[in-house]
Amino acid sequence: MAASKKAVESVEEKLDAGKKEVKKPAARKTAASKKTEDVLVKAAETKEEEVKEQAVEKKAAAVKKPAAKKTAEPEATVTIQFQGKSIAAKDVVEMAKNAFAQANPDVQIKTIDIYVKPEENTAYYAVNGQGSEDYKVEL
Repeated sequence: MAASKKAVESVEEKLDAGKKEVKKPAARKTAASKKTEDVLVKAAETKEEEVKEQAVEKKAAAVKKPAAKKTAEPEATVTIQFQGKSIAAKDVVEMAKNAFAQANPDVQIKTIDIYVKPEENTAYYAVNGQGSEDYKVEL
C-alpha cells in the first residue's frame, strides 16, 4: 500500500503541477501585452524616424541657397518726337501728375493712364480710372 500511496501522491503532484500550468493565463496575457507592446514600440520608432526626417528636411530648407543672379533691368527711355519737337515719356507722366495734383489736392493718385495725341500737341490722362476732357496737358 505504500507504493500505491506514493503513486497517488505522484499523481496528485502531477495534477497540482498541471493546475499550476493551467493557471498560466497570466502568461497568455503577458504574451498578448507583449505583442501590443511590440506594436507600440514599432509605432514609436516609426514616429521618431518621421520626426527625424522632418527635422532634416527643415534643416535642408533652412540652408540658404545662393540667390539667383537677377539680371539688371536695362534702363529704358521713351522719347516722343513729332512736329519737330521731342519730349520724354517720363516728362509727360510728371506733367500729368502735377496738373492733376494742382486741380485735385485731396485725391491720391493710385493709377494714371496717359494718351498722347501728337496731332493735337496734347496728352490726355485718366487718374484712378476716371477721365475727363479737362484732364489734359499741352506738350
